[in-house]
Amino acid sequence: MTLFGLLTWQEAVHGPLLALDPSLRTAVAGASVRPAGSPFGHFVADLGNPQIALPVLGLALAFAWWRGRRWRPVVAYALTMAAIPLIVTPLKAAIGRDGPGSLTLTPGYPGLYPSGHAATATLAYGAATLLVLPFVRRTAARRLLVAAAVLLNAGVGVALVYCGYHWPLDVLGSWLLCGALLTGAALAVRGIRSSSGSPG
Repeated sequence: MTLFGLLTWQEAVHGPLLALDPSLRTAVAGASVRPAGSPFGHFVADLGNPQIALPVLGLALAFAWWRGRRWRPVVAYALTMAAIPLIVTPLKAAIGRDGPGSLTLTPGYPGLYPSGHAATATLAYGAATLLVLPFVRRTAARRLLVAAAVLLNAGVGVALVYCGYHWPLDVLGSWLLCGALLTGAALAVRGIRSSSGSPG
């Protein structure tokens, strides 16, 4: 959370760290003022839509309850997901970051930092992975599941920049925020399991 706080402070005061954004964006999206992206790029970026990511998390919540009959992990990750708009939306409004290149925000849109799509994807797919992981016995399958979640979220973040929707640091901010939230939720769930020693 410290790194997220530092990056958010840099965004708020337009600090020197933001000077990295143009070169990072050019490396990913090219020098075009308004990159067109590609059909596949837009498809991957859209995986951060709540309409897609939230049903995936919902299935993982239902699966974890069905297999484990423990309501505390289900509630913990559901509440963590619910916290995203409560954190991201006020930050967007407070910072009010403009879009990259020629991207013009619609009137009333609060801003781009942190990325809502990247935050939704990271939290939803990350929490879904953590919910399912305890029921996957084979080490190779567990590693494959984690790798798939990491690659999926990396793909969403890169696609958001590649298609011209966000600055790279918008995405990085969401990754840092959701990484901290997921870590906190996972530690809380582990602590609950250790203290209860029985299905809750």
